[in-house]
Amino acid sequence: MGREREAPLTAIDISQLAAPMVAAAHRAGTLVMEHYQAGGPVRQKADASPVTQADLASEGVILATLATLLPHIPVVSEEAAEGGVFPETDEIFFLVDPLDGTKEFIAGRTEFTINVGLVADGEPCFGLIYAPATEALFFTRAEGDPVAAKLSPTEPLPLWPEIALTPMRARMPANEGLVAAVSRSHMDEATERFLAEHEICTTLTSGSSLKFCVLAEGKADVYPRLGRTMEWDTAAGDAILRAAGGVVLTMDGKPLAYGKSGQGYANPGFVAWGQPPVEA
Repeated sequence: MGREREAPLTAIDISQLAAPMVAAAHRAGTLVMEHYQAGGPVRQKADASPVTQADLASEGVILATLATLLPHIPVVSEEAAEGGVFPETDEIFFLVDPLDGTKEFIAGRTEFTINVGLVADGEPCFGLIYAPATEALFFTRAEGDPVAAKLSPTEPLPLWPEIALTPMRARMPANEGLVAAVSRSHMDEATERFLAEHEICTTLTSGSSLKFCVLAEGKADVYPRLGRTMEWDTAAGDAILRAAGGVVLTMDGKPLAYGKSGQGYANPGFVAWGQPPVEA
């Protein structure tokens, strides 16, 4: 007999995800900040990327919450995947990056996030990104309804109706040129060529998935990421940006797809746009 599956989530179901996942991210963020203040050992994974106790502590909280909330929906999570845990996925599954921007975390910068994305039929339909060091929270309250909030990891979680939420919407580019969000740790020649070939008037540099949120907030227009990423790096930010009116396209102009288990959930190069380019 096959594993039981839950029915695909509706927009109402997605809206019901927000409160418990914000609470889980808050708990995970508290633990992450404790490790951030205390420091600790750093281990190199097989792909030479770093992992810390904060990654593992955050992952434990998020996975435990999802196992209780939606036990029949598989979860692909970065650190579990590094250990060889790849659950069978098909039309609906979660992608979790418990600490995106580990290099920024280790360097003592504040641009690291907790990412939770939900994928249905190859597309991200729910996203949550929490940056505990800056108290910045972004999530999709429902389809087409992305919001931002301030949430301190060192204070008790407010009652759900008392969290002040700010709607987000991607902007139309200004006449003077595009503002590009670029990676602090992954600038390469291909990205530099992309920037040179487009009408870029300003660049905003940051780490982690926050670059998606910069576009969703209407503070930038384009985010090129032409090197290798994983689906858990992008699903939450992609969902938020799509809900804000943006799009994430591969280099052949197609929407970034999810569920690429045959490729180990690796992404090709992509460009995120606040407004879809004319050629799209």
